[in-house]
Amino acid sequence: MTQETSSLASAAEIALEWHQAGRGAALATVVQTWGSAPRRVGAQLVVSGDGRLEGSVSGGCVEGAVVMEAQEALADGKHRVLEYGVSDGDAFAVGLACGGTIRILVEPVGGSLPVALLEDLVAAQSSRHQVAYEVSLSTGVGVLLQDAYPERMRLDRSGVEEDDETFVAVHNPPLRLVVVGAVHIAQALVPMAQLAGYDAAVIDPRAAFASPERFPGVTLLDDWPDEAVAALGLDTRTALVLLTHDPKLDDPALEAGLRGACFYIGALGSKRTHASRVERMLAAGFTDPDLARIHGPVGLDIGAAGPAEIAIAILAEMTAVLRGKAG
Repeated sequence: MTQETSSLASAAEIALEWHQAGRGAALATVVQTWGSAPRRVGAQLVVSGDGRLEGSVSGGCVEGAVVMEAQEALADGKHRVLEYGVSDGDAFAVGLACGGTIRILVEPVGGSLPVALLEDLVAAQSSRHQVAYEVSLSTGVGVLLQDAYPERMRLDRSGVEEDDETFVAVHNPPLRLVVVGAVHIAQALVPMAQLAGYDAAVIDPRAAFASPERFPGVTLLDDWPDEAVAALGLDTRTALVLLTHDPKLDDPALEAGLRGACFYIGALGSKRTHASRVERMLAAGFTDPDLARIHGPVGLDIGAAGPAEIAIAILAEMTAVLRGKAG
């Protein structure tokens, strides 16, 4: 059994790719947790017919047992609901001695999980559309829904409904980080954000800064920031971080961000720099509630020194805002 290198591709994309390649695929999803389970509800593991893995449902505690169940599901085409807890002898045997209990849904692609449904889910993710996957834990029958479960979608919180029978998996668009300014802080921030699950794009019309050598494998846009931001779009799953220190570059993107729906806007600069920025935005017609959305100076106040520590402070603040904390 081998484990493949992780990527920003979703579990649904990987499962569909493996199925289409003839390798077979089963999706294992955490549907409930109690106590100190190591992964949150909605975490997924993809298992191929030849034993390859991508993702995790327990950080390594029960993956071996889940893989065996997934292989059996691929053989018979039926879904399974598994439960592991510290009171179970089987749980200790597979390594779940960390104090929690988890419930896991295993769905074989092409069996209980129809290929057409998986294709629709991948298409929704690609087009950045919100969808909810509603599945019966007893029958294994599921359906994709739009404009459903608004509170779950807003909180990005998958879970079992009160009937203890219906599991709802929230599929929001992937998190995205848009950085204006291909500076040293961006070189540290972008890979950190990618590790945290963000797709990243860097905007800078200065070609010497926004080069593939400095940002390997990252989407780079050398348009003027307001044009580049308009092309990307700013939705509720997007964080916008301004790092150039140059109003000619930052301000057009900032104005677009204030008109958009991005969940986080951060701008580099001192308190004096930010005060000047606020005055310019007021002159441009924005209101105090609009300007309250700007996190400036950017990042949590952790006494950061140097690009890497500043990047940590920025990512920490983005996470706090995303998860509804004060920051």
